[in-house]
Amino acid sequence: MESISLKLENEFLKDIENIMKKHRYTTKTEFIREAIRDKIKDLEKEELILRAKSLYGASKRKTTDAQLHVAREKAFEELDRELK
Repeated sequence: MESISLKLENEFLKDIENIMKKHRYTTKTEFIREAIRDKIKDLEKEELILRAKSLYGASKRKTTDAQLHVAREKAFEELDRELK
């Protein structure tokens, strides 16, 4: 495991420590690791949503409700597979 150094402003550090106490984190390292993991997950979800929009986005042709339903189902299935 590699160590990194991180400098934080005092006020920001106090905010982190207050949140840590509220949510029972025992170390700053634990808190920061989880925050980074959450951010990575959020970014991955955004990428998948953008990809789904480009694949199943608005069409210039007339689309029936049944076609839209099928496209939505397909998009959700793909997202579900990738998020697992």
